Amino acid sequence: MVQLTRIYTRGGDKGKTSLGNGNRVAKGDLRVEAYGTVDEANAVIGIARLHSQDGQNPSADAMLSRIQNDLFDLGGDLCVPEEGAPEWALRITPAQVERLEAEIDALNADLSPLKSFILPGGSALSAHLHHARTVVRRAERLISDLADRETINPQALIYANRLSDHLFVLARVTNGNGANDVLWVPGANRE
Repeated sequence: MVQLTRIYTRGGDKGKTSLGNGNRVAKGDLRVEAYGTVDEANAVIGIARLHSQDGQNPSADAMLSRIQNDLFDLGGDLCVPEEGAPEWALRITPAQVERLEAEIDALNADLSPLKSFILPGGSALSAHLHHARTVVRRAERLISDLADRETINPQALIYANRLSDHLFVLARVTNGNGANDVLWVPGANRE
């Protein structure tokens, strides 16, 4: 169990931070950027949950709660490099990815096929989910870059990829099953 007794340590005052294995790296290190962006996505989902806890979307809120916990797992996975990782290192598992896939399939079953791209908007919950989706996509790009340079748990990248899809579909569901989606009209304002 994590126990924090001091919030500031002064350890990062010179632009360095510690990874989960104790190694010190620059705060701008790609690995730190990746798990920092995962943390940012988690914060955006926290804002989205302000709109899912109204009693109208209990299943969406339950999904988002599980996802927030998974995002801490993902951050924990990314903060401990694979090489020389201790046995206790937390890793994203195929079961976490499979749960996202099952939820995507269930959510998508009642949605009409898209005939246009969707603009972020509609309900407040949907707009925040689209925001979270874009932050997750950025995290995914950073995780992909990290995977090109170092060995990482492949499930970490897969989870991020599935999560952005999940958030997209959930945004449509929370927009009246797509009825309130804001559709892109190509070239609508060119004249």
